[in-house]
Amino acid sequence: MSLAAMLGDIINGLLHKPATQLYPFERPKTAERFRSLLAWDGECCTGCRLCVKDCPTGALELTTIDQKAKRFVMGYRVDLCIFCGQCVASCPFDCLKMTTNQWELASLNREPFTNLFGTEEDKAIALARSSEENTKETDNA
Repeated sequence: MSLAAMLGDIINGLLHKPATQLYPFERPKTAERFRSLLAWDGECCTGCRLCVKDCPTGALELTTIDQKAKRFVMGYRVDLCIFCGQCVASCPFDCLKMTTNQWELASLNREPFTNLFGTEEDKAIALARSSEENTKETDNA
C-alpha cells in the first residue's frame, strides 16, 4: 500500500462517523414484521389445539383445566421455538401473536426459556398435574 493511499484512508476515517452502533446504549430498531417471543391471549382461546398440532418443533403444550369454563394453560418452550409463526397462522381465533420487541433472549440457565401462560391458579393446577404424571412415569419404569 502506498503512503498516499494510507494517508487518504486516515483522513477519511477521521472525517466520517463510525458505521457501528454502541449496542447496549443505542438499541437498534426492529423490523415491523420481526418475529420474537410468543404472546397468548387466553380469553379468546377455545382449546382447539391447532397451534400445538401445527408447531413443527413441539414448543407448545396446551393443558385443559376446564373446557366449559375455557380455562387453559399454555406452555411455551422458547428454547425449542424456531419463531416460524406457524402457530399464529394456524390459530383461528387470533389468540397467539408474535411480539416484536423481545429479541434479547440470552440466559445462563434454562428457566427463562419455559413460559406458562394463564392465571396463577390454573398454572398451579397444571404444574401439579404435570408433577403427578412425572411421578407415575417414574414409578412404572
